Amino acid sequence: MPQISRRSLLIAGAGAAGAGVLGWSGAGTARAAADAARRAHSVRGTTLEQVATPVKASGYSRLAAGPGYPLVVRDDLATGMAGRDDKRVALASFVQLTDLHVIDAQSPMRFEFLRGVTGSAFRPHEALGTQGTGQLVRRINDIARGPFSGRVFDCVVTTGDNTDNHETIELDWFLTLLNGGSVTPNTGDPKRWEGAQTSGNSFYYNPQDPAKDDFKDVGFPYLPGYFARATAAHTSPGLQTKWFSVFGNHDDSVEGTLPSDWGLLKAVYTGDFKFTGFSSSSADSALKAAVQGGATSILGMSSALKSGTKVTPDERRKPFTPKEYMQAHLDAGAEGPGPAGHGFTAENVATGNGYYTFEIAPGVTGIALDSTNRAGFTDGSLGHQQYTWLIDVLEKGSSHFYDIFGRKVTKAGVQDSYFVVFSHHTSDSMGNLLIAPDRLEIRHSGPDVRGVLSRFPNVLAWVNGHTHDNRITARGHDVPERGWWEINTASHIDFPQHARIIDVCDNRDGTLSLFTTLVESAAPYQASYDAGDAGSLASLYREFSYNDLGKDPNRAGGAGDHNTELLLTKPGG
Repeated sequence: MPQISRRSLLIAGAGAAGAGVLGWSGAGTARAAADAARRAHSVRGTTLEQVATPVKASGYSRLAAGPGYPLVVRDDLATGMAGRDDKRVALASFVQLTDLHVIDAQSPMRFEFLRGVTGSAFRPHEALGTQGTGQLVRRINDIARGPFSGRVFDCVVTTGDNTDNHETIELDWFLTLLNGGSVTPNTGDPKRWEGAQTSGNSFYYNPQDPAKDDFKDVGFPYLPGYFARATAAHTSPGLQTKWFSVFGNHDDSVEGTLPSDWGLLKAVYTGDFKFTGFSSSSADSALKAAVQGGATSILGMSSALKSGTKVTPDERRKPFTPKEYMQAHLDAGAEGPGPAGHGFTAENVATGNGYYTFEIAPGVTGIALDSTNRAGFTDGSLGHQQYTWLIDVLEKGSSHFYDIFGRKVTKAGVQDSYFVVFSHHTSDSMGNLLIAPDRLEIRHSGPDVRGVLSRFPNVLAWVNGHTHDNRITARGHDVPERGWWEINTASHIDFPQHARIIDVCDNRDGTLSLFTTLVESAAPYQASYDAGDAGSLASLYREFSYNDLGKDPNRAGGAGDHNTELLLTKPGG
């Protein structure tokens, strides 16, 4: 949990560091809510208003509306001046979605059998992912404006792992959910579910089977007719504001882990038997090491596949390439609220470069990085060409910056822009320096990129995902204007299933404020177990994720990672 100073606590409301984590008193919660409401234009629909909260202290629990998270002022990098709420001017307001993991849960090319190694290999709620994403889109549309800026959202940025297993059908569903339209979340045999959850294996949650399994033993419900409801067509309204797309490792590799061009596994996607591992025990061990910790020893392995369960093949499961991913955003019918390509251009497709810049708002530029490594594996890095491109972009929008020796460089005639950097990976998860097969160049790690960003005072924040955690880190410097914030947001597949609104404001006192506000989907906190509407199914998506046996309770983060005011020294101020 980030360090929060005494001054921060007093501004945010007494006891703010424990809000929603240590269990406040009712009076403390009420004071925090009143403080947030006083400073905001509106808290409606956000976690400032209410938060999904278990109704039981232990065991399987349903969820209910609990007290909202407080607003915590983070003054790690600058001191807030009194009266700034009356002075602040809104510069931009945008929404970050991340790690949606739109998933074909019936795909034969999945690693459910590794649930004992990593909780992400199998989730009891994964059949309901499209309903969950559709309800998140509804919530963003309903809020419509930044809580602290009052500004209509300038854009939405989805920071990778938009699909779960880089399948064409997952990409189709993702684009439809964000742009609007009907989705039928079903592959293979249209008349019956074919997957781990109808296997009868007690290792998995088998909702339609009254027999015991590991999940029902702890309270998961028996749900007759569940898969007919889960696979029924439903409609997403689509986002009502322009949106931009960023690559994640799950959009570029087998289960976000193995190289995407593995011919041995590529055929399994559209084949007629389910992958359950390798016939060689050493290859299986290497696979487990890759999934659990990113080990690359599997690259030297050669093994046949184990005999798998027969399934109905489906060509729509074909894995897409990075160029096909970008082209799909440009295809007719994928425009949605715009822009055409959602950041990607024909040039991106031609070159294979998955990075670009875009205007968030006048004077605020977004930089979308592609931190995935085409060599595969979970962690990321930047190729040298992208690394030098990033420096060039920052120099062109900065009237002053610092060279690698710390000397101030001033450039006349430059129109300054503030910068917000977006990537899938966090700076601490960018240590994959394998040479990518598509481009023979050195790779740069997260600390390398942090060093670049700290040279440019116009950089306000680096916004990312990947870890499925809420975590906000101050990246300070001895020269105050060189400080910036790294804002990491939890996924929308693992609890707490959050997205984040970020309001950029000029306090007109020599400081800037970034207000970060977490939001949940529009699904109700509880729904009938036999209801089949999308909202009710999305409610179960959230409830099951809270109760998942593989859940990491630390993903929610602390109060200083939730709803915050992040103060910065204004460049040149």
